[in-house]
Amino acid sequence: LPPEAEDAVVFHAGTTLQGDVTSVSGGRVLCVTALGDSTRAAQQRAYDALRGIHFDGAQHRTDIGHRAIHKR
Repeated sequence: LPPEAEDAVVFHAGTTLQGDVTSVSGGRVLCVTALGDSTRAAQQRAYDALRGIHFDGAQHRTDIGHRAIHKR
């Protein structure tokens, strides 16, 4: 993870390590969580961590923390 994502943790499932290469089986294989002084700061740290994760076919949600930040 990049240094700016220091309070982030990535949980994984559906992944395997083959030598030095991590492979994914498809579906939702990662969960990125982060801490911050506010919900918005935690959201930003989670997205910072996402920027350091790359693999073929990777997709991610664009609404992390949306409900907490945009209360009705």
